[in-house]
Amino acid sequence: MIARGTAVIWVLIEALLALFLAAMIIMVFTNVVMRYGFNSGLRWGIEVSRLAFVWIAMLGSALALRSNEHLAVTEVVETFMPRFRRPMWVLTRAIIIGLLVMFVIGCWRQMMLNWVNISQVTGLPTALLYLAGVVGGGLMIVIAIGQIMGPVPYAVSDGTSVERPIE
Repeated sequence: MIARGTAVIWVLIEALLALFLAAMIIMVFTNVVMRYGFNSGLRWGIEVSRLAFVWIAMLGSALALRSNEHLAVTEVVETFMPRFRRPMWVLTRAIIIGLLVMFVIGCWRQMMLNWVNISQVTGLPTALLYLAGVVGGGLMIVIAIGQIMGPVPYAVSDGTSVERPIE
């Protein structure tokens, strides 16, 4: 039941990312056409596109961490120290969690300071930019904790590795 619920959440996050990306493309394209063709533009389009980009980056990073698609150099451990794969996996995830905790704390503080700063153009609080860091960082912390408790991605005999996303 829990696995099905989390799978639904990840599908919703992917759909939200696709929606943000489509909206961003449409707004930027419309702005370009209006500026060059009609000497006008959507003033709010740039700001909303920037907000969508930040959310895409943070939620996309969580998706990438979930499926182990972030850049990692595992060659030394897999080649010379195969017995240390589990401890190294736990160590790297612990470092990720520590850095993400600092990131989330910083984003939280900035978010709390910026709720009163309202954009002149859109009327949205600028704290929404930092909220993306809190949400994305929080998701990544949960994913990394789940990865510590779960199995280590393993190498197949042909040298490739099989990744298992957290469910």
